[in-house]
Amino acid sequence: MAASHPSSFIPHPWPAFPAFPAVGLVISGGHTSLYRLDSWTAITRLGSTIDDAVGEAYDKVAAILGLGYPGGPIIDKLAAEGDPKAVKFPRTMLGRESLDFSFSGLKTAVLYHVRGVPGRDEKGVELNEQSIREIAAGFQAACVDVIVKKLDRAVRRTHAKSVIIGGGVSANRGLRAALQNFPVPVLFPPLQYCTDNAAMSAGLADVLLREGRTATLDLDAITASAIR
Repeated sequence: MAASHPSSFIPHPWPAFPAFPAVGLVISGGHTSLYRLDSWTAITRLGSTIDDAVGEAYDKVAAILGLGYPGGPIIDKLAAEGDPKAVKFPRTMLGRESLDFSFSGLKTAVLYHVRGVPGRDEKGVELNEQSIREIAAGFQAACVDVIVKKLDRAVRRTHAKSVIIGGGVSANRGLRAALQNFPVPVLFPPLQYCTDNAAMSAGLADVLLREGRTATLDLDAITASAIR
């Protein structure tokens, strides 16, 4: 597989590609964070969400539209069938230089569009197949626009030579399409690994093992959330 392809990712053996410094983006139901990577293990956080993670916003919007859980795959599918310009939702950029994210306002905008604004004589829209596709397309376009803009800011600030994306939302086809002509190469994991936590853990273990960073057999099994 050619290294220049936007969806390529070759964990074994370590490739010369991606080129460092790189920008890392983790997007999932619990995370939306940007990092500068000077190597696989030299990582500095650049920004993160101040409220909802992008995957969480997808799940909440899917609940508003009555689409079930998880919301990411079904909204991605419906967005491809709708007109992203039919419903204009806000893009929260948090300032001209910010690398943080906010999706709470976008989620609320979808809620008000569907159900009306509380305290005002404004009715929401009738949900049918067409309106749901249009809302899904407009919502996804807003998410993708923000993510692409923030990635561009991060690349310019760090002079990154590549972008590495991981997390469940990395499976999103709208985002993958939007980044095909990005100024630097963008690497996505193959779709089957985008939500595979075991593969993510094994990939990190491989990197640490190659650097000689190991633990003794008396290491306690403690979740990250329990570590203070």
